[in-house]
Amino acid sequence: MSQVSHITSPDWPRPDPTRERIAVILPCYNEARTIAEVVHGFKQVLAEATIYVCDNNSSDETSDVAREAGAEVLFESYQGKGNAVRRLFSDVEADIYVMADGDGTYDAASAPHLVETLRERRLAMINGARNYEGDGAFRQGHKLGNLMLTGLVRLFFGDRFKDMLSGYRIMSRRFVKSFPALSDGFEIETELTVHALRLRLPCAEIETPYYARPDGSVSKLNTFRDGFRILRMIVRLVRDEKPLEFFSALATLVALLATILAVPVLITYMQTGLVPRFPTLIAAMGLGSISILSFTAGLILDTLSRVRIEQRRLAYLALRAGCPETT
Repeated sequence: MSQVSHITSPDWPRPDPTRERIAVILPCYNEARTIAEVVHGFKQVLAEATIYVCDNNSSDETSDVAREAGAEVLFESYQGKGNAVRRLFSDVEADIYVMADGDGTYDAASAPHLVETLRERRLAMINGARNYEGDGAFRQGHKLGNLMLTGLVRLFFGDRFKDMLSGYRIMSRRFVKSFPALSDGFEIETELTVHALRLRLPCAEIETPYYARPDGSVSKLNTFRDGFRILRMIVRLVRDEKPLEFFSALATLVALLATILAVPVLITYMQTGLVPRFPTLIAAMGLGSISILSFTAGLILDTLSRVRIEQRRLAYLALRAGCPETT
């Protein structure tokens, strides 16, 4: 009588919080009015964390105020939030990253719970969905734009997040160091979200309070200009990440137009045996060829897209999970 051996999963080593490095990263542009309070707020709730401020060409005393408040200051000469975040991701070494804005709108007191949740559930990223507190916390134009843009991402990439444009993120080292960070401006949140969704990384979304800017602090977000840039980023990401769907939709539209042009010509031919409108027929045939080429391009690019996803996934897995070994 043979014995059946029971194979059990190995006990995965749990991260040691005393050895983990936590970095609070704050991309800033002209936030001298609020940055000291933000730095003090995170220092109070995450005493073990190092606070990093990236001054993105500020014309005020943002860097001096941040340094006096106890933050380490980096500088990024290329204008735009995406460029500042890329610099922080590149130069800051940590095991857990807490990203927020320097305008005092995000709730620092929520950070310990978010960090602990990331640690306990072994997540790649937590999105701090904004729960608007008080009047003036969010302009109606921004709120409507957020709903529309988030809805588009949910439609194309999955409905894991309800507030895609939140700048409050808790991220693992694996996530940060495998993130390509191609955006220049406020599209960075969209890119972060789609990166997590396409790699199917373990993520969560937790509501956090979101407050109005203090008096004297001015929003850098332009509703229409930045909304258009985010929309353009979504279209580009759909094209790059889901080329088969993108080019198939384009091929269908072109084929429909070709059909509309060709049908009257075919009806005339069947009735009279003549083709009196050769330019229309030639245009229909040209559009039909474009439709076929578009679909073929989608098939080819879909294969390349899958290869890129595999490469990003391998880059993510190549990084060690948890805290590093002590030296």
